[in-house]
Amino acid sequence: MSETTNGTFNFLSEATEPSLWRNSQVLMVRDTDGNTAESKGVDLASHVLDVVDARHQASPMTCERNGFELLAAPLEMTVDFMDHTSVIENYYPHCEALVSKLTGARAYAFDHNIRSAGGKEAKRRITGGQDVQDPAHVVHGDYTLRSGPDRLLQLTLPPGGNDTLKGILAADESLISEADANKALNDGRFAIINVWRNIDDQPVATHPLALCDGQTVAPEDLVVFEIHYADRIGENYFAKFSPSHKFYYYPSVTRDEALIIKQWDSAGPLATSNGEAADAVDPDAPCTFSFHSAFVEEDTPADAPDRWSIEVRCIVVY
Repeated sequence: MSETTNGTFNFLSEATEPSLWRNSQVLMVRDTDGNTAESKGVDLASHVLDVVDARHQASPMTCERNGFELLAAPLEMTVDFMDHTSVIENYYPHCEALVSKLTGARAYAFDHNIRSAGGKEAKRRITGGQDVQDPAHVVHGDYTLRSGPDRLLQLTLPPGGNDTLKGILAADESLISEADANKALNDGRFAIINVWRNIDDQPVATHPLALCDGQTVAPEDLVVFEIHYADRIGENYFAKFSPSHKFYYYPSVTRDEALIIKQWDSAGPLATSNGEAADAVDPDAPCTFSFHSAFVEEDTPADAPDRWSIEVRCIVVY
């Protein structure tokens, strides 16, 4: 029998209208350090849910089908995770290799965040980068029907006046060729996949990450959440609660493991149907993405170590 724990999760309230496309009803404005300056329409409701221990599944969860997968991935290089340049130069290639091996496609790392509740409270800042962020305690997916393709195009075009590729490439470079991007958008496939890792010597004991099986998500569960930056508008999908959702987690994730999380896949039925169909309509198709959130376990010891984690975002072109 599968082992479970209980956790508290934040969803958008039942009164929030579902939405697949941008409508300026639910949004946040971020400052240049990545912090929230103001928000609108973010009306949250908490739910206590069962979370299944994914380490004890008879059939392991996969990134392709379910939207997440845990890999043994010891670090074979020295990385200063609190230094922006060190992460890009030393850790990005490791993440690209992991995702390329898993998907059989080309992967390009392009962005990352460090998260820690204690680090956020202490106002820690990454050398050459942004502030340490809180663990995200709201059920969400990182991209939408609009922002997924938009991100691919942003990584195709030279950075020009925006900061999308700042610190990764020279001013006249792009990650992906225009021909490859057009093929992926028109008759090919692309995905956005995160590599999430515990960067502390202690296994994760607080704010563990829960992941929702992509096969249990329906279009009516989605609400566009707009993120207004100085130079662009990004989009996530926030979740409305559904009893159909099935959440999983990996207890005590160590520094030598990498949690692979699918943020968007253009081959998923939800994506290919422009939100008309759920991923479960085609048992042979990949899922489009996995909702995810940090959560609070009811029996977490008061003296449990703070979670320190990094997530590196990779664009994948098949």
